[in-house]
Amino acid sequence: MSNLPASIFLTMRDLLRHAVTRFNTEKLFFGHGSANALDEAAYLLLHTLKLPLDKIDPFLDARLLPHEIEAVLAVIERRATDRVPASYITNEAWLGTYNFYVDERVIVPRSFIAELIPEHFSPWVQDPDAITNILELCTGSGCLPIMLADAFPDAQVDAVDISKDALAVAQRNVDTYELQDRITLIESDLYTNVPDKKYDLIITNPPYVNSGSMCKLPQEYRHEPQIALAGGEDGMDLVRKIVAGAAQRLTKNGILMVEIGNERAFAEQAFGDLGLTWLTTSAGDDMVFLLHADQLI
Repeated sequence: MSNLPASIFLTMRDLLRHAVTRFNTEKLFFGHGSANALDEAAYLLLHTLKLPLDKIDPFLDARLLPHEIEAVLAVIERRATDRVPASYITNEAWLGTYNFYVDERVIVPRSFIAELIPEHFSPWVQDPDAITNILELCTGSGCLPIMLADAFPDAQVDAVDISKDALAVAQRNVDTYELQDRITLIESDLYTNVPDKKYDLIITNPPYVNSGSMCKLPQEYRHEPQIALAGGEDGMDLVRKIVAGAAQRLTKNGILMVEIGNERAFAEQAFGDLGLTWLTTSAGDDMVFLLHADQLI
């Protein structure tokens, strides 16, 4: 922990330099929204001081009040010493232009499926206006159903999670976006309590980290609910159940879309005979696969 007196810091620039040095010295892991120490330091400073998150340059030489310096130093130390993800410190996470409330009851939102939603999953979904029912499994903070409801304005979205705590966070986000009439939150172990109806889309970013990788996760991930990360020996425990139950819940032309992170090899071993379609995201062609309803029969 830093024992430097707050009096040696005068400007934003001083605190930014200090934060970057602390983060690099502690070898923090940046996988929850920021790509490097500088971006994360800038975000935490701007958020703590209630400044616009996209404009640090005009404030770099601004002199700070003593209580502002103390507040920023406390945030820097919590991130550097306790290795708490920045989103848990600020209670917010961003996916594209969407801002969500988060805390330790849910994992920090990060989904490659989110990149595909603004384009309405083109070309696999040819008529977005024809999408009327969507099921989203393992919803966590509710980020994906909110984005889905926005992208498909004629759709009702059922969002499922096994965790009451996670659903409480999701409800807060649904309320913030005023989508209570379009998104139904369901406490359920996958399909167990899902309504008996057909869905045009089943979307999921489930727990998929294999047991070997779970043992090697950076300390930052230890602050997240492990139930939302661990996917069993090969990471496919829940994915198998999702794939197995999708056929009877999809419409004739329905689509199942599953995010599996770095587990493509295990997914191919488990489901390769179905003919997986791998979708292109910012991380390449290995993170999200798609299956049509007729492939699941």
